[in-house]
Amino acid sequence: MTPAADIRARLDRALAVGAGPTSDFDLNGNAPAGLAFRPAGVLVAFDPQGQLVLTKRASGLRHHPGQIALPGGKVDPGDANEVAAALREAREEVGLNPAQVEVLGCLPPHRTVTGFSMTPVLGLIRGDFAPVPEAGEVEEVFTVPFAHVADPASYHLERRLWRGDWRSYHVAPWGPYYIWGATARVLLSLARRLAA
Repeated sequence: MTPAADIRARLDRALAVGAGPTSDFDLNGNAPAGLAFRPAGVLVAFDPQGQLVLTKRASGLRHHPGQIALPGGKVDPGDANEVAAALREAREEVGLNPAQVEVLGCLPPHRTVTGFSMTPVLGLIRGDFAPVPEAGEVEEVFTVPFAHVADPASYHLERRLWRGDWRSYHVAPWGPYYIWGATARVLLSLARRLAA
C-alpha cells in the first residue's frame, strides 16, 4: 500500500469511530448562557505527500489574529452547508480549487469560545497544489506531516490568562508554529480517532 493509500485508509477508519462534539469549554466549564453559535466549516485536508495544510492568520484580523488555523470560516448565505463553506474559504484563503479536494466526511462540530460551531471537513487534495495566501487575511500557508497530526503524544495541555481567567487549552507545536486552541483540539480529536 502506498503512503497516500495508507493515509486514506486510516482517515476512512477514523471517520467510522463514534465520538461526540467537542468544545473550547470542555476544559474550562460550560459555555456562557445565551451564547449563540454561528455555523462554520474548516478544511482538514492532506496533500498527496500526507501533509496537512494550515495557515497563520494575519495579525490584523478581528477573530484569532496571528493564530494557526485550518482554512475555513463561517457559513455564508450562499453556502449550502458547512462543507461548502470550508471549500469556499479554502479557495479564498489558500487558493485551493474545490475540484481538487476529495471530501471524505465530517468530524463532529467543535464549539469555539468566540461563538462558532465549527465543523471539520476531512479531505484529500488530489494533484499538485501551490498555495496562494489571501492578502490581508493569511500571513502564511504551511504544512505539517500526517505523523505529527495523527500521534496523540504530539498534544499536551497548557494554561493561559484570558480575559481575566485562567484557561486550559491543547497545543501541538510544530517547529516555529504554535498550534493551539480550537485548531489543536480538532486535530487531537482526529488523532484520538486514528489511534482507536
